[in-house]
Amino acid sequence: MFLGIDGGGTKTAFALVDAGGAVLARHEESSAYYIEVGMDGAAAMLARGCAAVFGAAGIAPGDLAFAFFGLPAYGEDRAAQALLDALPRAILGHERYLCGNDMVCSWSGSLACADGISVIAGTGSMAYGEYAGRKARAGGWGELFSDEGSAHWIARAGLALFSRMSDGRAPRGPLYALVRARLALQEDLDLCGVVYGELNAERSRVAALARLVTEAATQGDLLAQAIVDRAAAELADMVDAVRTRLDVPAAATLAVSHTGGLFGPESPLRAPFARTLAARARPYLLREPLLAPSLGAALYAARTNGTPLDAAALARLGAAR
Repeated sequence: MFLGIDGGGTKTAFALVDAGGAVLARHEESSAYYIEVGMDGAAAMLARGCAAVFGAAGIAPGDLAFAFFGLPAYGEDRAAQALLDALPRAILGHERYLCGNDMVCSWSGSLACADGISVIAGTGSMAYGEYAGRKARAGGWGELFSDEGSAHWIARAGLALFSRMSDGRAPRGPLYALVRARLALQEDLDLCGVVYGELNAERSRVAALARLVTEAATQGDLLAQAIVDRAAAELADMVDAVRTRLDVPAAATLAVSHTGGLFGPESPLRAPFARTLAARARPYLLREPLLAPSLGAALYAARTNGTPLDAAALARLGAAR
């Protein structure tokens, strides 16, 4: 049996899969972003989630063949690396596991561990790919100066646009009324109290405001749509950067897929991203994700264990999506 954990900035998904591709248990918990919830908070959440899936499947941690823990911001702080690597040992009681960045869950799920690139656009953003045994990533340097095209980036741009609309530095479009109504602002400057006070400027809570920008775009707000279009271009830039680093031949058509809340079925980001990617100089094939990231994490655990799932198991796993 293989355990996959897709840790995110807002939620964490757990999936337990057997060698035949049957999904034995699934569970969802809160954020795994240790920078926001603390190392102890992340550890407690992972322990709860693992206990839940083990209990649902009626197994003990020792019954696992291997586990993959995909964690946000993993590998981005050398001082935290050893602490993150040690968390699963305390939960599982053995060392048949690997920790990595949650970007791997996105890639392994969306492309079933095949060559190509997966772009993530949720609370944060980045792109990750593999080709001919090579690996590369781009983006995902954190919300203060990166995560371009993410929900946090879109929300921040939308809040800046609202401030310009309020001041008269930009014409007032639908976004202006949406922000005032949804955040119950009596005065425009009350926004500061909401963001810095009520939301405490927390990454995931600020990111949730991105839906105001995308909603305004669907209502015909051209300046809000420009933010969405810029987000699509930033994500496409990440894909191009990863392709370059992977040294993919210029004429090769490379598979690209995606995960994250901003790529939901009704998201206004999907069409601009597809158009932008199609206009790039090198060829891409944009594909819908094959598996959820948590199932991808379980698939990656099996591959890391040296026992990758066969075609029949992959088909069964796909049916469980």
